[in-house]
Amino acid sequence: MQPTKASNAALSAAILVASLGYFVDIYDLLLFSIVRIPSLKSLGLSGTQLTDTGIMLLNTQMIGMLIGGILWGMLGDKKGRLSVLFGSIFLYSLANIANGLVHSVNAYAFWRFIAGLGLAGELGAGITLVAELMPKEKRGYATTIVASVGVSGAVVAYFIAQMFDWRTSFFIGGGLGLFLLLLRIGVAESGMFSQSKEASNRGDFFALFKNKVQFVKYIRCILIGIPLWFVVGILITLSPEFGKVLRVQGEVSAGAAVAWCYGGIVIGDIAGGLISQWMKSRIKVVYIFLGMATIGITAYFTLYDLSLQHFYWLCGGIGLTVGYWVIFMTIATEQFGTNIRATVTTTVPNFVRGAVVPLTLLFQLLKGAFGGNIIHSGITVAIISFAVAFYALSRMKETFSKDLDYVEEF
Repeated sequence: MQPTKASNAALSAAILVASLGYFVDIYDLLLFSIVRIPSLKSLGLSGTQLTDTGIMLLNTQMIGMLIGGILWGMLGDKKGRLSVLFGSIFLYSLANIANGLVHSVNAYAFWRFIAGLGLAGELGAGITLVAELMPKEKRGYATTIVASVGVSGAVVAYFIAQMFDWRTSFFIGGGLGLFLLLLRIGVAESGMFSQSKEASNRGDFFALFKNKVQFVKYIRCILIGIPLWFVVGILITLSPEFGKVLRVQGEVSAGAAVAWCYGGIVIGDIAGGLISQWMKSRIKVVYIFLGMATIGITAYFTLYDLSLQHFYWLCGGIGLTVGYWVIFMTIATEQFGTNIRATVTTTVPNFVRGAVVPLTLLFQLLKGAFGGNIIHSGITVAIISFAVAFYALSRMKETFSKDLDYVEEF
């Protein structure tokens, strides 16, 4: 059956809004890493407070995303993909604006938590909606567009932060999100969701834990994404601290490192999505990226005395090697039935992002155990992250061109 003009228009509108929503999502999510040091300095912090308070704020944001991921995911399967898509954009946009008005660490933490709640919903709802509207053989193209446009938000956040102070940068992010809500006209709900309204266990997050097969499959979806947020949450966010130990010739800017890393992720997402379509496989592509990432992270920990520019190139290269986010998200979407799909697709990336909390806690713990040596601590956390990802991937089933029009039986 050929798509009608109306269905093509609805698909185009869904891809546009999901892509731009994720763009603003990533802008806000990574803006904190970019403005961490100048914003905390303006609040009167200095020295080790910049690192310790920065990690605390990052963890607070991620805890918000963990809670929000569950709430938005369940809502997406119970009330619809669109309600989550627009509701989450509205919440994180308001939190962004409020973040630009804070004058204390406590207020900063509160609004990072609220922002985390909002940021948790958009991507999962957008990917689920687009995947269900797109023909199964071409699904990878649509999710590639969403992810590649979205992650470029980090690069834009860097340049905005260079042109404006940190408060104005938050205001701009909030304004972009509110403006995006005006584009909601023409976006239609998924037909698969409409047909699944009578299904049992619709949006029941806890049902995933009652069935061993479903639970194990769900955990595997999470574990394969851990290396990406190890890179972003530790290696890139703390790049100024690593740069000093690695004797980088110049002062490393976390904002520049984020921009270079996400520039690489954009290229990786586009390449990964296209290679996946060419190879007709999701799993093989993730193996390729994890293998390249192993090499890239080894270089990060072993190359000393790099020039500042070469270090940024290395950040970009590592970003490219973990640019399998679009494939990771598509795998999660394709693993489960319509009655639980939004819940899975929304919670999985947020549990991966939220994994930054135990990863940074482990990093801090090991740093103490290694006498303050952040290189040894980082290497140990990297080995653990990649080991669980490779193991989980080795147990996963291929989902390319899988028919998504079914409900999950628990």
